[in-house]
Amino acid sequence: MLTTDFVPGSPNWVDLGTPDINGAMTFYGGLFGWQFRSAGPEAGGYGFFTSGGRTVAGGMELPAGTAPPSWTVYFRSDDPDATARAVRGAQGSVVLEPDDVMDKGRMAVFTDPMGAWFGVWSPGSLEGLDVTGENGALCWVELHTTDVAGAAGFYHSALGWETSAVSFPGGSYTCVTPAGTGEDGMFGGFVGAAGDKVEGGAHWLPYFAVADVDAVTGRALDRSGEVRVDPVDIPGVGRMAHLLDPHGARFAVLRPETAQR
Repeated sequence: MLTTDFVPGSPNWVDLGTPDINGAMTFYGGLFGWQFRSAGPEAGGYGFFTSGGRTVAGGMELPAGTAPPSWTVYFRSDDPDATARAVRGAQGSVVLEPDDVMDKGRMAVFTDPMGAWFGVWSPGSLEGLDVTGENGALCWVELHTTDVAGAAGFYHSALGWETSAVSFPGGSYTCVTPAGTGEDGMFGGFVGAAGDKVEGGAHWLPYFAVADVDAVTGRALDRSGEVRVDPVDIPGVGRMAHLLDPHGARFAVLRPETAQR
């Protein structure tokens, strides 16, 4: 699972783009107990979701028609400009060129060759999320793609990731780690589409840890969210569900198996 030891290549930020930040505050506050704090007038409406005073995600209201509502996962890069060159060299695309965010850090946004959006964050005064792996915080990230082998090659070239296959009855799961970290650095995985198309297009799916997946799923439905995958137990992993917020942003919740012991 994730930690705040943000080595190069590991997830260090996640944020929500939504057409209704006030509605998002109400929805995610009802699910996770989050609060929202503006980053200030110079941040263009950007702000921080917090839990117990610690930052668990970012968020901002999108102008109409600019981009679909979605969660974006960011990975640490000590040189976003070099990462942008590597992305292009591996047949990905640069959506937002590397740029400084005040004194907070430097960022860029890309798509992989299958069309999944992701970003990189190079820390300045803002290292990354204050907390991961705890209830209400990011605990896992997962790429849903039409080409697992192609994704493994692309992200190895762009971010240096290493992959390994974990077998389960009826198939296998591709796990991902930053270069040189081994199993202890594992933070996510790749899921291949059953056919030749991913519902909603290729995308990164953030997982947030919760103590009760079924209760959170019920609260999501009560607040006009949708369930894409009903709560289910995954042996050796935990209990999880895939959800949509009221505007269609995809996310998942997970009660890790270790939290049940």
